[in-house]
Amino acid sequence: MLLKVGMIAVSICTIVSATAYADELDPTISRVPMDQRAAASAMKNPVAKTSENIAKGKAIFEGKGSCHNCHGSGGKGDGPAAKFFSPSPRNFTNPEFHKNRTDGEMYWVIENGSRGPNGTNNPTGMLPLIGPQITEEEAWYVILYERSFEGKK
Repeated sequence: MLLKVGMIAVSICTIVSATAYADELDPTISRVPMDQRAAASAMKNPVAKTSENIAKGKAIFEGKGSCHNCHGSGGKGDGPAAKFFSPSPRNFTNPEFHKNRTDGEMYWVIENGSRGPNGTNNPTGMLPLIGPQITEEEAWYVILYERSFEGKK
């Protein structure tokens, strides 16, 4: 049931934002609004970074979270739905992204979606996933998995 909700959300978002594929926005710019960034940045991942927990994150990323539809199975922001979004989904292999994002900021985007850089109204295709698709705990596992893409080609 939850996967279907997510797929419907992706389909609706695809229709609404069907534009030419565009490069990812500057990965150093946060998508968390300025007035919420300090609180988001202070959040720490309560899930230990272990190979078992990264594997759990992968299962959620590729399964009920349906993250791979936009971010791609290799985390490069090149999933099958990515061509419909401008800007393209985040590229989790980009080391600049990881140097400039805290786990709390990543969690905030999974929970709230992304309106664009610094919370502007330059929308992205990222919809809120916590609640309709995954749990709060599952989001932390996904973040561990997303971090595992850093520097991969």
